[in-house]
This record gives sequence, structure tokens and C-alpha cells, in this order.
Amino acid sequence: MAGQGSLNKVMLIGNVGTEVKPHYFEGGGSVANFSLATNESYVNKSTNQRVVNTEWHNIVVYNKLVEIFEKYVKVGDKLYLEGRLRTRKWQDDKGQDRYTTEVVVTDFTFLPRGEKSGQAAENQPKENIQQKTNQNQEETPDLNEEEEDDLPF
Repeated sequence: MAGQGSLNKVMLIGNVGTEVKPHYFEGGGSVANFSLATNESYVNKSTNQRVVNTEWHNIVVYNKLVEIFEKYVKVGDKLYLEGRLRTRKWQDDKGQDRYTTEVVVTDFTFLPRGEKSGQAAENQPKENIQQKTNQNQEETPDLNEEEEDDLPF
């Protein structure tokens, strides 16, 4: 394990909540931001009603992933994302320090949503998307060189 026994890894399955907002830089790099909603549901034992709690996540993608996400990811699409947490400090217009925690994506998969598959998965073969995703990992090296997990998705 890299970094003296530490690990910063996030895995999310959720729905895209905002449009992908890309920014391109003069040097050729790019970054895009959007939000992802994950839901937790349970039955309240006292009222016997289903309760759904939604958590919103700030998502960030870089370089080659920006092109893919800008072209194929739409609001409402269901995604599986892998990445790492990063907290940024910034100042608001009043000079107050603010903090933002975001998920920096290193890998992803389009998932079908309900009866209709996400349009993104239909528009491009998954092998091609996976290949582009793996190319992005070269730009952000994974210090934890482990074999792939046996996840069902």
C-alpha cells in the first residue's frame, strides 16, 4: 500500500445532477465539474414510511475524461465512479475562507437507468470508453498497484 499505509479511494454509484461544466486551459489541459447524487433509503419503524436521504457529491474530471464526460454524460445518467477525495480551500467574495471537498475521478462506468439504458452507453462502445479512461490514469498515476477487484459491475 502506498503512502505508509494510507488509502484515499472513493466508489460511488449515483445519478448526474448537473450538466458537466468544462474549462479548457491555454496549455491544453482541461477540467470539468458536475454533481452526482447518491441515495440511501430505509423504512422509518415508527411511521412505517420509506425515507430517502440524498447526498450530493462534487465531481471533478481532468483532461481526456473531460472530453468523454462533456460529450456523453447528461443530467440523470447513472454512473459508477472511482476516484479520490480532495479538499480545496478558497476565499469567497467577502474574503472568508471556504472549503470544498470533491471526488477526483480516476475511472468510471456508465450504468443503465431503469427501463432505458443511458444514451451515453449506446453512443460509444464501452471498450473505447474504457481505453480512454485507462489513458487518463497515466496522467494521474495510481500509487496503489493492486489487481482489479472482483466487483459485480
